[in-house]
Amino acid sequence: MNNFEFKNPTKIIFGKDEIAKLANEIPDNAKVLMLYGGGSIKKNGIYKQVKDALSVFDIVEFAGIPSNPEYEILMEALEIIKAQNITFLLAVGGGSVIDGTKFLSAAAKYEGETPWDLLAQRKPVFNGLPFGTVLTLPATGSEMNGGFVITRRETKEKLATGGPALFPQFSILDPQVISSIPQNQIANGLADSFTHVLEQYMTFPNQSLLQDRFAESILQTIVEVAPVIMNDATDYDAAANFMWSCTMALNGLIGQGVSQDWAIHMMGHELTALFGIDHAQTLAIVAPSHYRYNIESKKEKLAQYAERVWGITEGTIEEKSNAGIEKTEDFFHSLGIKTKLSEYTEDYENAAGIIENRFIERGWKGIGEHGKVSPGDVANIIKMSY
Repeated sequence: MNNFEFKNPTKIIFGKDEIAKLANEIPDNAKVLMLYGGGSIKKNGIYKQVKDALSVFDIVEFAGIPSNPEYEILMEALEIIKAQNITFLLAVGGGSVIDGTKFLSAAAKYEGETPWDLLAQRKPVFNGLPFGTVLTLPATGSEMNGGFVITRRETKEKLATGGPALFPQFSILDPQVISSIPQNQIANGLADSFTHVLEQYMTFPNQSLLQDRFAESILQTIVEVAPVIMNDATDYDAAANFMWSCTMALNGLIGQGVSQDWAIHMMGHELTALFGIDHAQTLAIVAPSHYRYNIESKKEKLAQYAERVWGITEGTIEEKSNAGIEKTEDFFHSLGIKTKLSEYTEDYENAAGIIENRFIERGWKGIGEHGKVSPGDVANIIKMSY
């Protein structure tokens, strides 16, 4: 097991009707910027719950943060923060709204030339405006970690960074919100959280027995609740297990002391930036090809995964590892998520070359747990995903 230091300062407030506790978590006399997305919170009652809970606070609202939060739109919010002397940020939404809020937290305190440098130069953030979250869409785990991802429409880039200052002070998780989420977004949340676990787990065995078991238990839980929550989003127990699995998938715990991959995410981000494909869908496109292409270095862990998560006990290591990949692809399909780039766009033929060149330009010479997946390998994996 590798050396590690672990601290997660985010307070989680989990359960039915817990949004009512919101006022207890925000400093007295705070001037709050409430950030949210396209307005669905006004239809499902969450907006009213938040406004009622914060009736004694001075609140400014900023709506319209899109999926894959856009730099250009967030810069408009940054102007409001500075012009109105905002002292606290509140994200009411899913991962996109929360990631956008993290960027604003960092940008509000950034003293450099342009806030985009935080992402372009991957500068860790040690100073930010305080913020909390009310989670409305389980998927990314952003409600309990210090990372964020932002898209820049002008350059068709999607980049990630983070830092210790960007953990939410608190996050309120009420599983009842899931009952109003469209089925395709629930499917995306299941696929996203599942892949978050795989990126930290699917490397090589015998690093940390406990972390493996943690990761496998989250994967098993997601597989178990997926058909239930897809069939009935009002099932509270399934919703609660789904929501908590998404949070646990990327709050840092299962990644401690072990090597991690994240190549799937790095490639997937490029597909979103180029084609506007949903984040979770890009992961489902890339993951099977990534594992097939790198099967020699991953086959032992893939076989372990096939045994422990999918119950595949017969066959050689090679046969079980291939079966594990097939099961993963089948799982995405069971959610109604397609796994080939050509199923999302007709303009896919140049994608591999474009992404390879971008990796070269950024100096990303080798990614993955061994740092050996070259830009040329990335191009081959993308081609396999066509």
